[in-house]
Amino acid sequence: MKHISIILLAWMSIFNQAGQDLYACKNAKVSLYSSAPIEDIAATTSSGTSVFNATTGELVFSVNISSLKFPKSRMQEHFNTDYMESDKYPRATFKGKIQEHIDVTKNGTFPVTAIGELEVHGVKKARTIPGSLSINNGVLTMTSEFMVKCADHHIEIPKIVFYNIAENIKINVSAVYSKQ
Repeated sequence: MKHISIILLAWMSIFNQAGQDLYACKNAKVSLYSSAPIEDIAATTSSGTSVFNATTGELVFSVNISSLKFPKSRMQEHFNTDYMESDKYPRATFKGKIQEHIDVTKNGTFPVTAIGELEVHGVKKARTIPGSLSINNGVLTMTSEFMVKCADHHIEIPKIVFYNIAENIKINVSAVYSKQ
């Protein structure tokens, strides 16, 4: 938890400029899903962290890979040691910018597009990620669903388990932000 707080403080100091609307989330929900012929794989966490600057559109997001929980402990172990190497690459991050300027003082749900860099398994990849921003009386909620191709991030799937794990993983993110 101390590590997460330090990251949030660092990000907030990067964005901290007079007159800017900073929002933070310390418990973003992240889920992954892999549909494969033999077995579907799913995992969730509620410990993603994010900072959003509503004035500039800058967005940073981070999730600790080992915080993802699987229904089967063996699956979780293989995910962390064999595929994600979470001891070597402990976090997945996104640093980018929301392209649309949304007036956060007005309620509604708005489509947004974040353009930036997604880092997974130590490999950075330029990405354009669609999502939505909902505003309800000053509470901001961002959601997104996107695909991550394992090969793009040098995540190797051994041929012996090729039918157990899909080459593309669906990621869902939901973050509720509070004003800082």
